[in-house]
Amino acid sequence: MKKNTRGAILSFYFVAIIIGSVPKVSFSQIKSKDATAHPAWSEQSNIYEVNLRQYTASSSIKDFEKSLPRLKKMGVEILWFMPINPIGIEGRKMTSADLGSYYSVRDYRAVNPEFGTMKDWKHLVNISHSMGFKVIIDWVPNHTSPDNPWIKNHPDFYKRDSLGNTVYDNDYTDTRNLNFENTELQDSMIDVMKYWIKDTHIDGFRCDHVDPIPVDFWKRCIDSLKKIKNVFMLAESENPDLHRVGFDETYGWSVMWATVDVASGKNTVNYLDSIINHNISIFPKNAYRLYFTTNHDENSWNGTEFEKYGNAYKAFAVFSQTIYQSVPLIYSGQEIPNKKRLKFFVKDPIVWDQYKMAPFYSTLLHLRRKNPALAADASYKKLATGNDMAIFAYVREKAGHKVAVILNLSDQPQAFTIDDSLIFGNPLNIFLGVKEKVNDTHVFSIEPWGYIVYEYK
Repeated sequence: MKKNTRGAILSFYFVAIIIGSVPKVSFSQIKSKDATAHPAWSEQSNIYEVNLRQYTASSSIKDFEKSLPRLKKMGVEILWFMPINPIGIEGRKMTSADLGSYYSVRDYRAVNPEFGTMKDWKHLVNISHSMGFKVIIDWVPNHTSPDNPWIKNHPDFYKRDSLGNTVYDNDYTDTRNLNFENTELQDSMIDVMKYWIKDTHIDGFRCDHVDPIPVDFWKRCIDSLKKIKNVFMLAESENPDLHRVGFDETYGWSVMWATVDVASGKNTVNYLDSIINHNISIFPKNAYRLYFTTNHDENSWNGTEFEKYGNAYKAFAVFSQTIYQSVPLIYSGQEIPNKKRLKFFVKDPIVWDQYKMAPFYSTLLHLRRKNPALAADASYKKLATGNDMAIFAYVREKAGHKVAVILNLSDQPQAFTIDDSLIFGNPLNIFLGVKEKVNDTHVFSIEPWGYIVYEYK
C-alpha cells in the first residue's frame, strides 16, 4: 500500500511493540502458539521484490524474464511481484501520465495489460520454477478500485458510511474499502486467491494492509489455501497473532526504524538491541520476520537506502541478511545500486548499469543458502565486546554450523576485543576470502560502518 510518511507506516502493532503492549487476539481456531508449518524450502531462503513497472523500459513480464539468469546467479530464491492485477481508473488524482497505483485493483482474476497477458504470466511462473525460483504475488485484500465490478454486482461487499456511500482511508481516492463482516465477500476473496494457486501455480502471497481485516478471516483463508498447496504467506503487518493463524512472515518495521535511528545518530546500539530482544519476546519462536533496508514504500515515500543510512547502508544490509528469524528482502535495483527514489504512479525506469552491489549481495545470499546457521530458526546470541557502544556482534548456530557477525555501527574506526569462546577458532572471513585466527587476545580493527562475517567449518 502506498505510504507517504514515516508516521503512516507506524502501524498500531509497530507502536505497540515499542511500548510493549501488543494486544492478543483470542479465538477458538488458534490451537497453539507456534501454529505455522512453513514450506520446507523457505527457512534458508530470501525474497527479491520485483517492481515490474520500473524494472524495464517496457514494463513487460517478457522483458523481466531476461533478468532471471542474472538473479539466479546472484542467489535470489523467492520472487515477490508487486500487484500484477489491472489497475482502476476512477479516483486517480495525478496527471494524464498517471498509470495508477498497483494497489487499486480493478479485477482480481486478470493481469494488468501494462505488463502483458495471463499467458505471459503463466510462462514466467513456469520458467521461474524450472530455474529453481519460487514465485509469490502481492495481494490487495482490504480494498478495490472504485470501478471494480464488485461495486455494482456485489454492493454489500463494501463498507459504507451513514449515508450509504462507499468509504476509503486517508486520501486514497482510488480505493474503496471491503467489508469482511460479509461472509460472501470472504468466500469470494478466498476463491480468487485459490484461482491464482490452481491456475498459475504461484507459491504464495504477500498480503497488503492486512491489519484492518479480522484475524479469524486469515485463519479460515490460509487453512483453505494450504489444502491446495503449502503456500508461503507474508503479511504487511507487525501483529504477532498473524503467525498463529498461518502467516509465515511479518514485517520487521520496528527493527528497521531502530537501525535507521542508529545510522542517523538519533539512538544507540543498545536501543537496537532492546528492540530486537522485545521482538524476540513477543513473536512465536518459529515466526519469520521480513528485514530490509528498503522496499517499494521505503524507496518511493521515505527515501532511498542512501538517504536513510548514508555510509551505513552496507552494514545494515549485512544485518538484515543475517539477523535472527529473518527471511530477508532485497528490492529491485539494490544490486546496482539504485540511488534514486522510484516514482510510484508514473513510468520511471531503473537505470541498470554496473551492478556494483551484486557481488556483495551474492556473497550473503549464497552463504545463507548453503549454511544452516543463517536459517530463520537458527539460534541467536548477542556477544559482549570491548566496545558495546559502537560494536554489535552476534553468533548464529544450527546443526553444528556457525556464523559470527561483527558490525561497527559508528562513524569512527574501532579497535576492540571479544572474549567469548563462541567465536574462537580459524573461521573464514567471507568477504575477504581468507581464514583468520580468532582468540581472546585478538584485536579487531574495523573501519567506520564496517562489517565482518565469519563462517566456521
